[in-house]
Amino acid sequence: MKIAISGASGLIGTALSRSLRLDGHDVVALVRRPVRPDEDAARWDPAAGTIDAAPLENVDAVVHLAGAGIGDKRWTDAYKREVLESRTRGTDLLARTVAALERPPAVMVSGSAIGIYGDTGDVAVTEDGPHGDDFLAGVCEQWEAAAAPAVEAGIRVPFLRTGVVLSPTGGALAKLLPLFKLGLGGRMGSGRQWWSWISLDDEVSVIRWLLEHEVAGPVNATAPAPATNAELTRVLGEVLHRPAWLPVPAFGPKLLLGGELADSLLFTSQRVLPGVLSQHGFSFAHPTLEGALRVMLDRPAAG
Repeated sequence: MKIAISGASGLIGTALSRSLRLDGHDVVALVRRPVRPDEDAARWDPAAGTIDAAPLENVDAVVHLAGAGIGDKRWTDAYKREVLESRTRGTDLLARTVAALERPPAVMVSGSAIGIYGDTGDVAVTEDGPHGDDFLAGVCEQWEAAAAPAVEAGIRVPFLRTGVVLSPTGGALAKLLPLFKLGLGGRMGSGRQWWSWISLDDEVSVIRWLLEHEVAGPVNATAPAPATNAELTRVLGEVLHRPAWLPVPAFGPKLLLGGELADSLLFTSQRVLPGVLSQHGFSFAHPTLEGALRVMLDRPAAG
């Protein structure tokens, strides 16, 4: 297959590109910089609404992962606008472009997030669960709606509602590891909030599965056993053979990150289950938190 990937240099995109290439697939990366003549890439600029469609003419599939990092900066009004528009503009541009190709791809896996459900408390939700009413829920709703041109063109569009991706090389786990290795880790706030996680390996497997199976619409990319923050920190400490008894009061992250961002990233409870994947018999390599952490933390970093 020939697959175009936006966000190919990010945590998920890098792992996905590597996995596909190892299996002999061709990858066309969407990039914002100038493209070399010998490079399999397409230049685009979502903010300006421009894209070089020629390299996309013969792709079999598109995986759209690009978007400004949710937790990369404090949530000023300007950065919240960037978080939203980097998703809606990029998705709309890519969806309209592939819909207009002479030979459109069969499938466009379009990124989204479990933030669409808002705070679920202790209630477990699947893809048919109600949507939240906070900032991230609104972002996810508009993000998914922006793929309408591809859907209307008859392209199969699964919406990849990703949870907390666990990897020692990036994301939330990479930020926690230094403290935990020093024995300074602990639960965040009460620790009762649910974190719906997925290993990076399984995230890549889910995307590849969606490329090959006739599934469209929302798909929760989360492991079947979500964990509370207290459980996650306890297990992480056990795997690292370090104490994890120093609780982090809620006011600390809120002071550092700002209250709205800290609440969304650390203290919102989201107990999200992979309903669609389970119904279709998807097999997780890492269905349990302890198993996932033991595998990834015992593995040498990829070169």
